[in-house]
Formats: sequence, structure tokens, C-alpha cells
Amino acid sequence: MTFVMAGYMSSCLLLTSLLTLQYIGAISATQMCTEVTVNLTYNCESLRLEEIPESLPATTKFLEFSFNFLPDLQNSTFGRLRDLVYLDLTRCEINWVHEDAFENNKDLSTIILTGNPLIFVADTAFEGPRALKHLTLTQTGITSVTFIPMQNLGNLETLHLGSNHLSSIQLPSTFPAHNLKVLDFEWNAIHHITKKDIVSLRQASNLSLNLKGNNILDIENGAFHSTAFQSLNFGGIFDISIVLKGLQNSTTQTLWLGSFQDIGNPQISSDMLEGMCNMSVEVLNLQSHHFLMSNTIFQCFTRLQELDLTQTHWNSLPSGIEGMNQLKKLVLNQNLFDNLCQISAASFPSLTHLYVKGNIHKLDFGTGCLEKLKNLLHLDLSNSKVASDTCCNVQLRNLSLLQYLNLSYNEPQTLESEAFRECPQLELLDFASTHLHTHASPSPFQNLHVLQVLNLSNCLVDTSNPQLLEGLQGLQHLDLDGNSFHSGILTKDNLLHTVDNLQVLVLSSCGLTALEHQAFGNLGKLRYLDLQHNSLTGSGLDAFSDLKETHLNLAANSIRIIPPNLLPVFSQQRIINLSHNPIDCSCSNIHFLNWYKENLHKISDPEETTCGDPPALNGVKLTNVTLSCAFSTVGIFFLVIFFLMGITFLIILIRRYVIRKYENI
Repeated sequence: MTFVMAGYMSSCLLLTSLLTLQYIGAISATQMCTEVTVNLTYNCESLRLEEIPESLPATTKFLEFSFNFLPDLQNSTFGRLRDLVYLDLTRCEINWVHEDAFENNKDLSTIILTGNPLIFVADTAFEGPRALKHLTLTQTGITSVTFIPMQNLGNLETLHLGSNHLSSIQLPSTFPAHNLKVLDFEWNAIHHITKKDIVSLRQASNLSLNLKGNNILDIENGAFHSTAFQSLNFGGIFDISIVLKGLQNSTTQTLWLGSFQDIGNPQISSDMLEGMCNMSVEVLNLQSHHFLMSNTIFQCFTRLQELDLTQTHWNSLPSGIEGMNQLKKLVLNQNLFDNLCQISAASFPSLTHLYVKGNIHKLDFGTGCLEKLKNLLHLDLSNSKVASDTCCNVQLRNLSLLQYLNLSYNEPQTLESEAFRECPQLELLDFASTHLHTHASPSPFQNLHVLQVLNLSNCLVDTSNPQLLEGLQGLQHLDLDGNSFHSGILTKDNLLHTVDNLQVLVLSSCGLTALEHQAFGNLGKLRYLDLQHNSLTGSGLDAFSDLKETHLNLAANSIRIIPPNLLPVFSQQRIINLSHNPIDCSCSNIHFLNWYKENLHKISDPEETTCGDPPALNGVKLTNVTLSCAFSTVGIFFLVIFFLMGITFLIILIRRYVIRKYENI
């Protein structure tokens, strides 16, 4: 059967494209906003609009209208959109917000006015909404909090005033702050904090106060006395001792005192941290500071539960640290350790979470460096050039409760037999982009019966070893992305036969060219199979016959024709992604093309599912292809003539045969 009407189709496509251009030009003047959720959510960003389009339905609840032009907001501006809940007016060059501007928007809970040069905001500007909860006035040129009208802000939960010209955090006495949860003053010109400033915040409970990027020079003694916060952020302050002295007798769950890179802050000494002894803090962030080495440097940290020392230039923590028995989480990312034993893990016996990510120097895994951390649940050593002779029992000694281990993006590792005998409770193990050498048997993972997630992507593992994954009966998510298979074939006796509880399997970029029948025969619980970026063709895809209700990702392969016998197999799947394949859109593939249009609800990424052949349809979406593959009237006529001629010829042959037979009698 040959392709027909190619010239006709190409002409039609050309005509359609011309008409489409005209149509787009026609609608651009009226309905330019993108409908995100039908009748509810619309994006009108950066369309140079000077009013709210009439095309927006009155039922609109979420409106993204940033980067347009609305110099003043009047009572009628949003009057028609009575159901608005969320409104983003970022950088709309708004100067004036008139009386009752949102009077008709009773349900409006979020107003974002970021980047508008406000000159005037009427006293009744926000009176309409019954429950305005989130107000953002970042980069609006405000010089005083009194600029904000107080009416109808009693339900306000978040107020963002960052990047303005404010010199005080004091709220007016009439400000209803009792429901306030987030108050953001970052990057203003606040240098002094007084008792009056904090008194105005006492109405709020569990408040998160952000003063990052303000050059705080002094805090009045007793200003924070007997106050309680959810979090306090003084990031970027030059001298942290000023803050710690000012916070005496206060309580906060999280205190952020981190600095920024390339800022010449003074080195932190024990004396500068003495203020921590007279306040209650659970979580402390000191990232990007320099410290003076001292055994007493953390003497006031005894009540801490979490400590973040990211990029603090440590090459060895003091060995005599005492009293930090309550610390649960320690973050030591991007430091200068040479050996894991240099973190003095024994000083933090209650640790459950330890992070040493992105270490600058090559990090020796050491031997038993963490054995005192018997409560450790989460260990992340990724991107730290971790090196060891063999892994991982001697390094993980006594970590019997460990559930999460990340050793991704490190130096090559050799996994010994039962490499994780010391931590049988592992639930997640990540070796992504760490080259692994494994013995043929037994499996290095054989005792990890409760492991649920295993990431072996780009590990160059020996996929020909059928026992590699033995013992992982609880495994649900397996990532083998970037590992190659012998001859590019996934055989029926592959290494997957021991992990029959898998729900997610990633085999992308594995150089696969073929799948043997029953390659997934024991994976009846599989719900997502990623085979993208391989070289699979239509033949051999019947390996999916053992799968049902699975999301098949076959994007970026070499699939041209889907055989008709494979369509029932496709029908029993939940989602199929065939994008970026050179699909044949000729009559040779008509059965699949018809199935495709009838099953669009199963198709993922239809916009990128296009034709590869014939050349006239290259790049055309499959949904736009219409073929006529039936015989024409002329074709039927000649077929009938050919059939009659064949019958006549057969009759003549039979007649001659009979005549010759009787002539010989």
C-alpha cells in the first residue's frame, strides 16, 4: 500500500498555515491572556495591556497581570471580576491606588504590588476584601510603614516590605498585627531597633521577622526581652555580637545569622557568641562566616537542635566540644575537610541528620569516623570527592538505624560483599554518577530488605550480573539511567528478575536497541517505566504485554511504525509518551494513527509527538494528520478487471488440461 494525496496534503497544510497566521492576528487584539485553568486561572503577563480584557470571564479567581500598564487603580478596574482570590500586579507602573479600589472583590486574599512606584494609596484602598491575608509591597519606594492604610487588614498574615527605604520596623499603634505570621523588611535602611519597635509586634504570635540585608548598628538593651518568634533573620550583619546582645532573654525557634560570600566580616570568636547563652534558640544558621579555632567556640550552643555551618571554612572541628547533646541536625556543606573523622562526630552523640555536601577538598571516608552516632538516620556526603579503598561496612560501623545514604557524585567506589551489613534499615541509597565496582556475587545489596529507592544512574555497574540486585525484595524505585547493557539488548533473564515489587524503573540513556519478550515478565506492579533516549524501534515492544496500567515513557527513541498487534498492549497502559520519535505518518502506519487519535487521553506530550516521514509531513503533530488510505474508484475498477482476468485465465488452463487428458484416452 502506498502513500496517497501527499501533494494534496502539503498544499492543504500550506493553506492552513496561511489561514492560521491570519487567525492568530485576528485574535491577538482581543483574547491574549493564557487560560491556565478553565474559567478560573489566567496569565496576562507582559502583554502591554492598559485595562482588564473583557474576554476574561467574571468567574476568574487567579489573575497574573504583571508587567502591564495600569498607572492608577480605580473602583471599576477589577469591579467585574468579583470572584478574584489572587491578584499579581507586579511592575504595572502603578502610582495611584484610589478609594475602594477593591471594593467589589470581597474574596480577594492576595494582592502583589511588587515594583510599582506608589505615590498615593487611599485610606480605604483595601477595604473591599473581607479576608485579605497576603500583601506584598516590595520595591514600591515606601519610606514609612504609616504609608500603608490600616483599614480592613485585621486578617493579614504576611506583609512583604522588602527593598524599600524604611528606617524603622515600628508599626503604627493602629496596625492590627494579631494574625501576622510573616513580616519582611529585608534590604531596607534599618540601622537601629528600639523597644518601641518590638512592642508594636507583641500582638503577633509565632512571627517570622526578616531583617536580612539591613546594616544593624545597635539594638536597645531589653528590646527583645520576653519576646517569642518563629524565626528571626539578620542575614548579612557585619557584627553578629550586636544581634546576640540585643536578643537577650528572647525566644526564637530559628535564628539566621548567615553572611554572604566575599564580605569581609570579622572572624567569629567565643566572646562574640556569648549572647547565645542567655536566649533560647533551636535552629541556628551561621553560614559563610570565618571562625577562630577554640574548644569553647560552641559553649553557648548546648540547647541547639540544628546548626548550619555551610561554607564556614572549617578544615577540622575542635575535638573538645562539650554539651551539644541535644543537636539533631548538623550541616557542614562546602567546607575544607580532608578526612571525615575531622568533623569530631563524637561531640554530637544525638545527631539524626548529618550533611557534608560539596566538600572543597577530596574527602577520605575514613574508618569508623561516625560510629558514635548510633541514632543517625540521614547521611549526605554527595559531591564531596569521597574516596575509599572498599565500601562501606568499616566506614558505616554502628549506624544500624541509618535510613538515608547519599554518596552520589563522588570518586569511584568498590563495593564489597554485603557492603551495607552495618545499616540494614536503609530505605534510600543514592550512588548517582559515582562509578561502582562490584564483585560478581554475592550482591553488595543483599541484606537491604527494606530498601525502597536505589539510584545507580551513571554508575557503570555490571548490568550483565543477574544477581546484582539480589536481596532487594522491598525495592520500589530503581534508577539505572546511563548504564549500558550488553549488545544493547534487555534480555528476559536480566538483573531485574529479583526485584518484583518495583513500581518505578528508569532505563533512559542505556543504549538499548531491543527488548526481549518477557523482559519485564515479573514486574507486574510497575507503574512507571522510563525508556527515553534509547534506540528502540517498533519491533520488540511486545515486551510490554506483561505490563498493565503503566506510564510508558518512550520519548526520543527510533520508533517509526507501531505494529497492529501491539495496539492492544498499548491500550492496557495508563499513559504513553512517544514524543521525539520519527513516527511514520503514511498508510503503512494507519492502524496506529487511528488508535492514537482515539486514545489521546493516554498520550503524554502530544505537542512534541510529530511525524518523521514522509518528508511532506515532517514535524506535523500526529493529531493534525488525516490520511485517506482506501482504494479510489479507478483502483477498484482495475482490481475487478484484474480479478476477472485471473479467473478467465484459470478457466482456460483447466479446460486445456481436461481436453489433453481425454485426448490421451
